[in-house]
Amino acid sequence: MTKIKLGLIFGGRSGEHEVSLISARSIFDAIDKNKYNVSLIGIDKKGSWHLGEANNFWINPEDQKKVKLNLKNAPEITAVNKNEKVYLIDLKNGKNLSQIDVFFPITHGTFGEDGCLQGFLELLGAAYVGPGVLGSAVGMDKDFMKRIFREKGIATADYFALTKGETDKKKISKIIKTLGFPIFVKPANLGSSVGISKAKNGKGLKMAIDLAFQYDTKIILEEAIVGREIECSVLGNEKPIASQPGEIKLSSEFYSYAAKYIDGNASQPIPKAELPKKEMEQIQNLAIAVFKALGCEGMGRVDFFLTKNGKIYANEINTLPGFTAISMYPKMFAESGISYPKLLDKLVQLGLERKERNDKLKRDFAI
Repeated sequence: MTKIKLGLIFGGRSGEHEVSLISARSIFDAIDKNKYNVSLIGIDKKGSWHLGEANNFWINPEDQKKVKLNLKNAPEITAVNKNEKVYLIDLKNGKNLSQIDVFFPITHGTFGEDGCLQGFLELLGAAYVGPGVLGSAVGMDKDFMKRIFREKGIATADYFALTKGETDKKKISKIIKTLGFPIFVKPANLGSSVGISKAKNGKGLKMAIDLAFQYDTKIILEEAIVGREIECSVLGNEKPIASQPGEIKLSSEFYSYAAKYIDGNASQPIPKAELPKKEMEQIQNLAIAVFKALGCEGMGRVDFFLTKNGKIYANEINTLPGFTAISMYPKMFAESGISYPKLLDKLVQLGLERKERNDKLKRDFAI
């Protein structure tokens, strides 16, 4: 059997660089090496691509605080299309290092999950895993995501979007009056809870706004919804399926970056939430509705709030969700009967199928 040549892309210029490295290591360890010939493509924090070897590309791969790329003996590369095939090229000498059939980007956050990388892969004519340019872009921008939720009648927390030129006292006062405290402040385009704060008063709100603007030029101020934090994984292209929903039980204020990846005692991810059948089905159906509304394909993890009175609020979608050892996306599908290696295989096949489907579209028009 001819092996599929897979390019696993990870790292990147976002605040989620380290999480991406750990996700990629988990994927590499789990993927079927009898079926896939994997090329490891690490993007450093300056945006340069490097081709590395599995035995030394990751330094401290199990430590969220210390993990990094080993760039020694990892040539700087680019990807090019030649005769309708994609190759990795050594930038120093122009040598062809590898041919790639399909890319698996696991680049969380900006420049990797927001449509930028997906656009490059589209220009290459490459097959790749995960949503395309549009789904990635609107899935990353919390402002536009929520606009689509509203247009589709999907309940979501009330919010305001701000740019740096819109933070005058009058406007902030109006926001406080409308939302009330506490207020969550978030960079509009980031994930893994990076730059997010829960403001309980005016002083805290100012500090939270200043912090969020360190990560993005647009931020959102969002009402706090009190409820259970429920998550649901989605898999598929035209006919997506939803996993068994899971739950995040917190001992911290909210599901922060530290709670997700550093402090093992701050949160308890439960891949199988205790839910009545009716609520479980409502969440699964709503997860698929969110996935479709945002134009997503391949994969996505949809996060919800479930209040005591049974109301479900869509919080956000993660279009390239975490694949670390404790990540909920693969764990929820494992609870649904799809093992980690089978899930990876299905995701790759979905990427190849989409490429085959799109290649049949007409690209010119003859009168």
